[in-house]
Amino acid sequence: MQGILKERVKQVFKNGTDHFDMSCDTPSTSGSVSQRACVFCGSRVVLYPIADAVHLVHGPIGCASYTWDIRGALSSGPELHRYSFSTDLKEKEVIFGGEKKLEESIVYLAKRFKPKAVFVYSTCIIGIIGDDVERVCKQATENIGIQIIPVHSEGFKGTKKDGYKAACSAIFRLIGTGKGTKPKKPSINILGEFNLAGESWIIKNYYKQMGVHIQSVMTGDSRIEAISNAHLADLNVVQCSGSMLSLAKMMEEKYNIPYTHVSYFGIEDTAAALYEVAKHFGNPEIIKNTKELVTKEISQLTAILNEYKIKLQGKKAAVYVGGAFKAFSLVKALARIGMEVVIAGSQTGNKDDYNQLPNMCRPGTIIVDDSNPLELSRFVQERDADLFVGGVKERPLAMKLGLGFCDHNHERKIPLAGFEGMKNFAQEIYISVMSPVWKFHEFRQKKQIGGQND
Repeated sequence: MQGILKERVKQVFKNGTDHFDMSCDTPSTSGSVSQRACVFCGSRVVLYPIADAVHLVHGPIGCASYTWDIRGALSSGPELHRYSFSTDLKEKEVIFGGEKKLEESIVYLAKRFKPKAVFVYSTCIIGIIGDDVERVCKQATENIGIQIIPVHSEGFKGTKKDGYKAACSAIFRLIGTGKGTKPKKPSINILGEFNLAGESWIIKNYYKQMGVHIQSVMTGDSRIEAISNAHLADLNVVQCSGSMLSLAKMMEEKYNIPYTHVSYFGIEDTAAALYEVAKHFGNPEIIKNTKELVTKEISQLTAILNEYKIKLQGKKAAVYVGGAFKAFSLVKALARIGMEVVIAGSQTGNKDDYNQLPNMCRPGTIIVDDSNPLELSRFVQERDADLFVGGVKERPLAMKLGLGFCDHNHERKIPLAGFEGMKNFAQEIYISVMSPVWKFHEFRQKKQIGGQND
């Protein structure tokens, strides 16, 4: 494909035309202005929603400032996660070490806020100066009497996905430390659901209607006590494979808890997720409740979606999100309302994800890994997209090019999961794509004039 950096030719393909062999799980190409984040940021987005813990960033103030409120995750109770604490290392600590300042910070925060636990995030500078964060946290745990958990998330160690693994390792230290008892009902942990706009409350309500007990959600609206007793669950349900699959595997190995991989985006995937859990337990009452729930929700939603489909039929969408598994659901959800996905990509997809994606997309769809703004803008123009589904970094790109935009990442305020989320998704897409404002957009006007001249 013309205009692609030669180092990236193995990460951009046109479906049905090129020999597909995606190169992924690699460092971003230098100079490409990747949309990815660092290891520290990856760990922060996973752990941040734990609402009754202190999250202390050990490093310069900029790291804490950059990731403050990074998910905007909602809590039904405590909101310690909404604070952004930092040891605020200066030149003196960089030269002579920051362990003493870290110790003082932990003691002060534990006394001042009385958290259930403290997560201490190591940033790039800590990896360089060599502070023994592990030792400091172990000593503080003994002295204070609560869990002080190091998160080995030095930013330069890899990609955002490595940050996910660091977060999972930190969570795993907590699991099994609780003193709870085995639930009487069949129970699950929901992994990779972060309650950005209340989604975990929607999903938990579904399982309540089914007769399934939620042991813990990791990590949306989560509590330290629930996580510490997560080993008591019968099944792990993994919503975001990129961020939490490693934790599910660790729990399977140590606690013999099986896991299943699901998605709660779109009608088909939400129904499949609920049926998958019901099937796992094999309880006739749970299966009956699940069928009734799914039937009721789909019957209420079908007429609404069909109305949107009539109006959106033939419109084209570009999808570029964090994980490729989310892209699968979005391709299906957009098809359900009459839209064709012409660009599909992710920041952190793996080989297995990308091997499945071409089968879900039409010929000519551009499939891309770890893209950058220059590439994305060229693809959007080439494929004549009407909508961009992405995150906060893609929003300015969409607005400059005169496209409708749907935020499907950390910062959104409208729940998009479950049956209720599908209704919200369709409504937001319709409002954005069909807005009359685009006829006044300079780029779209030029495009229309050019098309008429052709």
